[in-house]
Amino acid sequence: MNSDVAGFVLAGGKSSRMGTDKAFLELEGRTLLSRMMNLVGGITSEVHIVGLRSKFEPFGPVIEDLYPNRGPLGGIHAALSASGKDLNLILAVDLPLVEAAFLEYLIAKARAADVLVTVARAGGGWQPLCAIYRRGFLDLADRALQEGRNKIDPLFKGIPLEVIEESDLKAAGFSATMFQNLNTPAEFLAAKGNP
Repeated sequence: MNSDVAGFVLAGGKSSRMGTDKAFLELEGRTLLSRMMNLVGGITSEVHIVGLRSKFEPFGPVIEDLYPNRGPLGGIHAALSASGKDLNLILAVDLPLVEAAFLEYLIAKARAADVLVTVARAGGGWQPLCAIYRRGFLDLADRALQEGRNKIDPLFKGIPLEVIEESDLKAAGFSATMFQNLNTPAEFLAAKGNP
């Protein structure tokens, strides 16, 4: 158990393409929210849901966005604002293929590096919704949100990063396919094994 890490499951996204809230979609008999809460709960005892309290309170401690409806950056900002830890694992609810062993690897990399963010660049781009953020990233997120900017990737320019490249993943025994998120009904059916 990683007592120096706080875990946050970003569950607040709306998904018009899926026709329902992604957090409550079932995969292998469990909701995505339940799967991710269990996954993060195996890594750290401090696990929070970032989303609407009225919707998610029955499932665990909830943190609400301070900048509502601003996407994942708003969720990361809320998590870092509420965290008492320097190392913060941020994980989107719709990444059910992420493995506990990878999260442990990510945490080890973050501990060893004096950087603001430890993040993979694989599967076609940055993976900011499965990353470790230090509390110092909060100021950058806050400034961006105040200025009306919602994108995460541009905030990585010119800051101390620990980048895990696809070749690093392969060398450590991981596949970039774990970052496949479930954005469409077709992707969800494929994850369920029904292409």
